[in-house]
Amino acid sequence: MKQGLKTGVQKGQRTLLASLLASSLAPLATGIALFLNRSATQLADFIRRTAELAALFISWLVFRYLVREENISEAGKTHLERLVNSAVALALACSGLVLLLAALFSFGGHQGGSKVLLGLIIAVLGFVVNFIFWWRYRALARENYSSIIAAQRRLYLAKLFVDLGVITALSTLALFPNRVFTKYVDTLGSVLVASYLLWSSFRTWRGAKEEKTPAVGES
Repeated sequence: MKQGLKTGVQKGQRTLLASLLASSLAPLATGIALFLNRSATQLADFIRRTAELAALFISWLVFRYLVREENISEAGKTHLERLVNSAVALALACSGLVLLLAALFSFGGHQGGSKVLLGLIIAVLGFVVNFIFWWRYRALARENYSSIIAAQRRLYLAKLFVDLGVITALSTLALFPNRVFTKYVDTLGSVLVASYLLWSSFRTWRGAKEEKTPAVGES
């Protein structure tokens, strides 16, 4: 393996592991916020983060296997890379559908104040972390292209848009508690974000079927 490619692969593996570890506590933190404040946005956010964590784990596992396994065939590498893209697409689709259902069958009652504030703080911190990882995956994809890294870039870009939707909805709930219109802001935000997630899922799934790129670890 060429030195430059080897360095890029090592960076990719470290970034995947770092993003997996950073995302591992997100479902727990969001679950606590959901328990304190019943919001359609936060319910979908909890399920979304859990599905994305599973996709990240599969991505890291496959990437690590491809780096270590030197005897795997080119067809085998391509199959596994497409499997990762499909897992990311499935996570996005699952998140989008759950968010859409949560919006259509909203709890109907929302609380404001400090309970919403906890969810808002978590969402803002999540946006900052996701932006850092998106920027990192974007740079890695430009240095040494890998379909697995490209899938993570698309995943984190989707995560950024979702975080913006969550921040907008929860900010409205925090600033205007117990107001009738906040219910519609929460629901509308969920529908818009769900639409983006489903669109991103379709793009990622189509890429997994059509994309033919250099495999990870190619010498």
